[in-house]
Amino acid sequence: MEFKLYNTLTRRVEALKPVEEGTVKIYVCGPTVYDYTHIGHGRTYVVYDALKKYLSLRGFNVVHVMNITDIDDKIINRSRSEGRDWREIAEEYARDYMEALSKLRVTVDHHPRVTDHIKEIIEFIQLLIDKGYAYLAPSGSVYFEVDKYTDYGRLSGRASRELWSQEPEFLGEKKKPYDFVLWRASKPGEPYWESPWGRGRPGWHIECSVMSSRYLGGRFDIHGGGTDLIFPHHENERAQSEAVYGGGWVGIWMHTGLVMVGSDKMSKSLGNIIPLREAYGEWGLALRVWYLSTHYRKPIVYSEESLEQARRFYERFTNTWSLLEKLEREAVDKHYVRDEDLALAGRIIGVHNRFHESLSNDFNTPEMISA
Repeated sequence: MEFKLYNTLTRRVEALKPVEEGTVKIYVCGPTVYDYTHIGHGRTYVVYDALKKYLSLRGFNVVHVMNITDIDDKIINRSRSEGRDWREIAEEYARDYMEALSKLRVTVDHHPRVTDHIKEIIEFIQLLIDKGYAYLAPSGSVYFEVDKYTDYGRLSGRASRELWSQEPEFLGEKKKPYDFVLWRASKPGEPYWESPWGRGRPGWHIECSVMSSRYLGGRFDIHGGGTDLIFPHHENERAQSEAVYGGGWVGIWMHTGLVMVGSDKMSKSLGNIIPLREAYGEWGLALRVWYLSTHYRKPIVYSEESLEQARRFYERFTNTWSLLEKLEREAVDKHYVRDEDLALAGRIIGVHNRFHESLSNDFNTPEMISA
């Protein structure tokens, strides 16, 4: 049975065709660690973990990478407001993130941090300059020249570049408003690293291009993240990476819908977040059921009623699983199988088939749960 996923780039459901036979390589954009993990983040983590576990069940060797952005304007701003070192801020919230993954039973093979890959980032930027895709500004910042990459905008569907700009505070030194920063020259009091262009730090988008290729190679199978990352982050990642590696950098672009509170996205800026540690204390592993009860591409609306339904399902599931294990042990001990056991086995086979049919068709977890 073919495994198919919706590809954001092509706007259609496609069969997964791994670059390396028998191996599926997945890169997911992880957190910027400047605050506590909330249940909006948790959905992305659980969806890709469930995907990894299912593909492993089907016999694939799955390599799952999720980065940690541990240097960023938000981290620097928090360190200033609290009078603490930026590294202390990043480490505190990175620990909270790792604890959240542990609670949700999410496993990741590699957790690269930006600050551990500065050398590779500088080398990648220099390669973009050498290839004519990037330029040095008078300030010492380096920008990607979007017009040089002719396929820009296809992932996000933004056809007209003239309608938007990136990093508007730096418009004066960019060739075009939509060019984006690869290396940001440092300001007084900011953390920095030495580079051929002077002191500075990486831009946001270049980090993932470098870390994904470092752990998965110049081409890999699935790139994931929330729908809020399609533009500009993933659009820019794709431009940078295909400028270096050529077309077809990623096989399938997969995006998860957001967690909503009413009609608003759950976000720190709106002040409507629910810390994951608090939600886990109330709902436990029923959170995994809740996340998977809505198709991954659709938004999911937070409500205590839906979480209570997820908890009841989780309890029924665990009780049923325990009963099946008990019946299996009894059948082995007695060395015979009753007629009712055969009938039950037939029902289980039916559920097993629907399980695979659902998950193989664009990872339809709600249909799998209803089976």
